[in-house]
Amino acid sequence: MKYLGYCWLRAGFGVERRVRCFSGTAAPEVGVDESPIRSSGGIPVDEIKKIRLEFEEAKRSFLNIPAALREMPKMNPEGIYVNKNLRLDKIQVYGFDYDYTLAHYSQNLQTLTYDIAKKYLVNELKYPDSCLQFQYDPTFPIRGLYYDKLKGCLLKLDFFGSIEPDGCFFGRHKITREKIKDVYGTRHIGRDQARGLVGLMDFFCFSEACLIADIVQHFVDAKLEFDASYVYEDVKCAIQHVHGSGLLHRTILSNPHKYMMKNGQVLKFLRMLKEKGKKLFLLTNSPYHFVDGGMRFILEDCGSSRDSWRDLFDVVIARANKPNFYTSEHPFRCYDVEKDTLAFTAVDKFLPDQVYYHGCLKSFLQITKWHGPEVIYFGDHLFSDLRGPSKAGWRTAAIIHELEAKFHIIQELLGKLHLAASKCGGLSCHALLDELNEERRHCRAVMRSMFNASFGATFLSDTGQESAFAYLIHQYADVYTSKPENFLLYPPEAWLHVPFDIKIMPHHVKVI
Repeated sequence: MKYLGYCWLRAGFGVERRVRCFSGTAAPEVGVDESPIRSSGGIPVDEIKKIRLEFEEAKRSFLNIPAALREMPKMNPEGIYVNKNLRLDKIQVYGFDYDYTLAHYSQNLQTLTYDIAKKYLVNELKYPDSCLQFQYDPTFPIRGLYYDKLKGCLLKLDFFGSIEPDGCFFGRHKITREKIKDVYGTRHIGRDQARGLVGLMDFFCFSEACLIADIVQHFVDAKLEFDASYVYEDVKCAIQHVHGSGLLHRTILSNPHKYMMKNGQVLKFLRMLKEKGKKLFLLTNSPYHFVDGGMRFILEDCGSSRDSWRDLFDVVIARANKPNFYTSEHPFRCYDVEKDTLAFTAVDKFLPDQVYYHGCLKSFLQITKWHGPEVIYFGDHLFSDLRGPSKAGWRTAAIIHELEAKFHIIQELLGKLHLAASKCGGLSCHALLDELNEERRHCRAVMRSMFNASFGATFLSDTGQESAFAYLIHQYADVYTSKPENFLLYPPEAWLHVPFDIKIMPHHVKVI
């Protein structure tokens, strides 16, 4: 491998930066004897020394890479990234989820969710009192993990459904590659095994994943027998209690400054759409009083009447019960916001000053006459929010807060070094190969710690392949962005095209 100087690393939207480049082709021999001394494996000793020197140079270069990457301009965090071509001039109807789409929350919400859920496990499901000592760890989970209800493991899968070697945890302990083979037989998750997996895809799943891992670890440490599927069902029940009991909603509204983040830009975006003659609807699983309180908080500093947010929407639907909303035939009910009651009259049209509960996609389309391709729906949960609309023909926009640049250059560098060393023979070559493998593991650990020490990057595996979460974004989201108001940066008649030169995810930085 030879150092070639510098190449250009694109960081999205035309931003480039010079980084060191290497070639996998060995430098030509200059002044080398035609009959060099050879190692026991038949490889010239000089060649082994040269690989050693290049390896040392590569290690020195790698030490500077993490700092350089942090300073390097990333992809545009306000960009809209396109999986399927989208003409905004054809979109006449904009629909929105509420939580983590229009409303954004601080890290305190994860801790609150976790604490309420663990108390429910102890007080209602009779888990050991020692579970009350658990603390939410924000550094542990990432979005897009899977829990194996049969074996009790938290898994990070790559684009092809294989377990990432360093992304399998039983409780809070990482499982070795050898143990993964013992447990699963192979890294690839087959169709039968996939039936036992549940995806943890939205932001509320951070608390869920951490609580599952803590409980499994507690049972292991206490040497208690347990069924992994029961742990999942109990934690799921506890998380549902957090939302269904209203305790979470009441706590947030009692101190919105602690849990919510104000964002006047999203209201500017909604008003712009109304001025352009677009239809807007809100479709959320949250109860109306919680949405109303949150929207009033957001409007507090915007110079508008705090109860005027409903004027922005042509239809407001709460307690929608997504994803069942998209497949059921549940009727809509009118909701009395003053009396907190549901009416008994049939709903055959939507009134702008009315709030509706429940319902289903079939009735929604019959009442509105809004055709699929002219509707775009914004949401953060790939299964609950976007899979149904995608299958129904709506356009979809995923809100992905953790957009991250792709750091691929070091993986290619180490792969080429490993390939060069694998051609050697003899003791000296094997020693060098062992060092290369150890350095490879070290480099992976450094790179993954830049994202998440436990599971690494949300969109990427340690080997540089896209994750299963990235695959789901590609499957269910026509476009994705970090927040809805990023659309303010694009004219309403813009044509959004898939980039020509991409691997899988359009936001990924490319090495050329």
